[in-house]
Amino acid sequence: MNFQLLIDNLTNPALLFFILGIIAFYVKSDLEIPQNSSKFISLYLLFAIGFKGGQELSHGLLTVEISWSIVFGISISLLIPIYTYFILRRKFNVMDAGAIAAAYGSVSAVTFVTGASYLETQQLTLHGHMVAIMALMESPAIIIGLLLISMYNKDVSTQIDQKSVIKHSLTNGSVLLILGSLIIGYIANAKQAEGIKPFTNDLFKGFLAIFLLDMGIESGKRLKDFFSFGWFPVVFAILIPLINGTVFAMLSGLVTDDVSNRFMFAILAASASYIAVPAAMKISVPKANPGLFLPMALAVTFPINITIGMPLYFLIVQHT
Repeated sequence: MNFQLLIDNLTNPALLFFILGIIAFYVKSDLEIPQNSSKFISLYLLFAIGFKGGQELSHGLLTVEISWSIVFGISISLLIPIYTYFILRRKFNVMDAGAIAAAYGSVSAVTFVTGASYLETQQLTLHGHMVAIMALMESPAIIIGLLLISMYNKDVSTQIDQKSVIKHSLTNGSVLLILGSLIIGYIANAKQAEGIKPFTNDLFKGFLAIFLLDMGIESGKRLKDFFSFGWFPVVFAILIPLINGTVFAMLSGLVTDDVSNRFMFAILAASASYIAVPAAMKISVPKANPGLFLPMALAVTFPINITIGMPLYFLIVQHT
C-alpha cells in the first residue's frame, strides 16, 4: 500500500472531525449537533451529490459500458447480502443476521460522498452515472435481507409483510431524494443550474465535515455496548468490507477501465448502510437489534473504509 496515500487520508479534515466527535463523547463534552441540523445536513449531502451527478450525467449518453455498470452495481447489492447472511447465521439469530446482511449489501451515501471527495484529492472526477448506480443499489439489498428473514424465520408471530417491505425500500426518503435530485439535475437547464452551484459545490466539504463530527459523536455513544457482543461482530465489520472492496475492485475491470469508476465500485461494495437499512428494519423487523448492525456499520466499517480501505482500493484499481 502506498504509505503517502494512507497519510493523506488520515489527515483528511473530514476524518479528523469524525475522530473529534468520538473524543468529545469519551471526555463527556456537551458538544452535540442539534437533531434538526443533523437531519438537514444529511438531506443536503444526498441532494448535492444527486444533483451534481445528474448534471454530470446530462453531459453524456447511455453507453454500453454504463449499461453494464448498472447491471454490475445491482448485482453487487443482490449478491453480498446472500453470502454474508450465511456467515452471520453462525453467530446470530435469523433477524439479526438478515438485518446486518442487508446493511452490508446496501450502500452508505456518506461513504460514497467521502470517496468522491477522495477522488478529488487524486485529481480525478466522479462520473454522474455512478450516483445513479449508488441510488439503485439501496433497495435490492434491503429486499434480499428481508426476504432471507422471511424464508428462514420460523416464528409465525414475526412474519414480514413482503409487499410493504418492497414499497418502503423503494420510497425510503434517502433513496427518493437522491434519485429525485439526480433526475432534476439531469433535466435542469444548465444556465439555471449554475445559480445553485455555490450551494451544491462550494459548501459541500464543510457540511461533510460537520456531518462526520456528528457521526463521530453517535459512534462514541454506541461503541461500549457494541463491544459486549464479543469479537465476532468486530472482526466481521473489519474484514468483510475490506474483502468486498478488494474483490469487487478487481472484478469491476470486467465492465469499465476507468479508475475513478472502479474505485467507486469498490467503495459501494465495501460500505454498509446506517441510514436506509436501519430505517427499513425499524419498521419491518423491530426485533432485529440496532445495537449490533448500527455500530458495525457506523463505528467500525465506516472508519475502516475511510482510513485503510480507500488507499487500498485505489491502489488495486491503479495496478489491476
